[in-house]
Amino acid sequence: MKALILAAGKGSNLVPFTNTRPKPMINVGGVFILENTIRLLKDSGINVINIVVGHEAETIERYFEKGADFGVNIHYFYQNNLRGIGDAVSIAEDRFSPGEYFMLVYGDIITSANIFSHTLQSFNMVKEPIASVCLTPSTKMFGNVYLNNEMKITKIIEKPKKGGLGNYVLSGIFILPSGFFSILKKTKLNMEKALGILINDMGLRASIWEEEWIDVVYPWDILIANKILMDSWQRTSISKSASLKGDVRIEGPVHIEDDVEIHSGTIIEGPSFIGAGSFIGNNVLIRKYTAIGKGCTIGYGVELKNCILSGNSKVGRLSFIGDSVIGSNVDIGSGTMTINCNLDKSSVKSRISGKIIDTGLNKLGAFIGDDAVIGSGNTIMAGTVIDAKVRVLHHYTYPK
Repeated sequence: MKALILAAGKGSNLVPFTNTRPKPMINVGGVFILENTIRLLKDSGINVINIVVGHEAETIERYFEKGADFGVNIHYFYQNNLRGIGDAVSIAEDRFSPGEYFMLVYGDIITSANIFSHTLQSFNMVKEPIASVCLTPSTKMFGNVYLNNEMKITKIIEKPKKGGLGNYVLSGIFILPSGFFSILKKTKLNMEKALGILINDMGLRASIWEEEWIDVVYPWDILIANKILMDSWQRTSISKSASLKGDVRIEGPVHIEDDVEIHSGTIIEGPSFIGAGSFIGNNVLIRKYTAIGKGCTIGYGVELKNCILSGNSKVGRLSFIGDSVIGSNVDIGSGTMTINCNLDKSSVKSRISGKIIDTGLNKLGAFIGDDAVIGSGNTIMAGTVIDAKVRVLHHYTYPK
């Protein structure tokens, strides 16, 4: 079976990160979302992968190329004008033969285990079209699914309105017949209507996913996805070329890649990740669910907690970065503090694409885009979004 991954969307609610990269190229647990998807597909026995790209397409192509380094064969299709999911699916029609089934994958999901293998098992039992569905705390943002007693889907509402919401949502994974492309054409590439016709004409069975799942929609979802991925780790992995100098304490599952240098007095609480070529100074505290990307530099006495630093970023000495996501090539000056809660313990609000959104989280730090520079001595309020390439001056009191 071949896979078709949709990775063209811009992800406007994931600023500042999607201003400079495609949504599936966001880091979680030391890997890109799309990289994690491709690895799991390969583990499921799917090694022919078609990817629809659009926004910042060259970032995906440059990293994965033709897929040889990942043990798969990748073909790219281009959605230059983003006209929705149905249009993206139809672009790759020529890659699939009549009578062939294929796996359709939305490119922005993270799960705690291999959901693709689970969906394939469901398909092999019935040899009918399959949609993976799951339970989620809030169903209002996702396609709602309604089932009968035989676990067949009776109705899908892609954009539910208030009231009458279903219990299950689409997980973003389908196994569909090649004839689905003809149905899409009849509906003028309307995905919701096409699935409705498929339900009535051929039937669509539900494959229920009961493990952790998230569709990454907002910047704080990146932290949740990171936790889901790291919670699946069972053991510590330390590269032979990593250098731990002096008294370094490691607790819990920690992944340390090649040529990492960690100095005395550092404490690392797992699950955590340190990418290849990173430098960790003396007396650094790395707390649970921290992912440090490749080539990062962490200065003396820094505390990192439940945060993600993408590749080649720097954090100056005596800083605190908590419950935050930091882009690539970010330079954070010494003594910088991210505040990660409100004094009254209320949920943190964040401004996304000009709108104030209540995150529903009591602990949340900052979101700093690629290539930003944060001067020394700054205090960054909870929920702050700093765009890519922004320069924040040093914060000092004398002279005024």
